[in-house]
Amino acid sequence: MTKPVGRVPQRRNARSNRARILATARQELGRNPDVTLEEIARASGVVRRTLFGHFPGRQALLEALADEASEALRDALAAGAKPDESAERALAHFVFSMWTVGDRYRFLLAMARRDLGVDRVTEILAPARDEAAAILERGQRDGVFHTHLPPGVLSAGLEAMTVALLEEVNSGALEDDGTHTAVATLVAAGVLERRACVVVDDVASTIVVESAADD
Repeated sequence: MTKPVGRVPQRRNARSNRARILATARQELGRNPDVTLEEIARASGVVRRTLFGHFPGRQALLEALADEASEALRDALAAGAKPDESAERALAHFVFSMWTVGDRYRFLLAMARRDLGVDRVTEILAPARDEAAAILERGQRDGVFHTHLPPGVLSAGLEAMTVALLEEVNSGALEDDGTHTAVATLVAAGVLERRACVVVDDVASTIVVESAADD
């Protein structure tokens, strides 16, 4: 049977439109949680009908963004995981991994109370939060992180700091590829600044080598 002419390019175009709409929506919602679907369509360079063809309403768009964020976070955690790594290096690796999906992280937290709901966002972020708390608990046992706060509480505080720094990058007040934030995170966890800089620089160089090997 002869395949309909133009079917494959149409499917590719549809996938491209969907991806562009999601990327634009994530950006626009991060700037203004009250942005309308019509404004997102316009910013995406598609007509309103195209957007609604992919996402029948605001909630459908938000759920698609949540699913995308969940997958990105899982992939980042898997890529950043290094067996038998010291707690200091593991925490630096964790920060770099989360930095690569920082825009999704910011979006989820911004949408938590007003759209997606706290429970849904908590479900998505649970693996990352559990990983951070586990690293901190191990570092406290090893004596490299301070024990003034329980691991889960310390993790929540470090998360809030990371999100705040992401916002500063988004506003243009800070330029960072994750290095400054990784150092700040280690220092906040109880590592001396000089030691934190050494650990982060070493981890960053490892990531560069791994990226070059992948290419």
